[in-house]
Amino acid sequence: MARQSRRSPGDRCPIDRAMQAIGTRSAILLMREALYDTFRFDDFVVRTGLTEAVVASRLRHLVDAGLLERQSYRDPGQRTRHGYVLTESGRDLMPAVLALGQWGAKYADGTRARTFEHAGCGGAVHVVVECAEHHQVGVDEVIVS
Repeated sequence: MARQSRRSPGDRCPIDRAMQAIGTRSAILLMREALYDTFRFDDFVVRTGLTEAVVASRLRHLVDAGLLERQSYRDPGQRTRHGYVLTESGRDLMPAVLALGQWGAKYADGTRARTFEHAGCGGAVHVVVECAEHHQVGVDEVIVS
């Protein structure tokens, strides 16, 4: 088991900060869809199965948190609308979203889950934890400092 700090994490806990930015399960689903290049509000609603009110609220939160950015677009003959794209901060969150997917594929209800593949070669994508020296790190090897 990892050695534990005797200090209370408080405001300095990066996991707490991340969860404040992300907020909810619905926000993670929206971030997943943004990773899949979902752009339009209606597509976020359809692809997540969330209500319009929840999608609107969560997208607003994710924009305010700096994870998504609104971009204007206009279909021919239609009014201007806004789509959503990942910011640099949102792209940096993607390993965490992929790690959740990897965990879900391994431990979910036993049905075959989608997998992630490298677009370049088709190989399976796996999230690994490593140190700055590129050693793979097990959960029992992490020290909180």
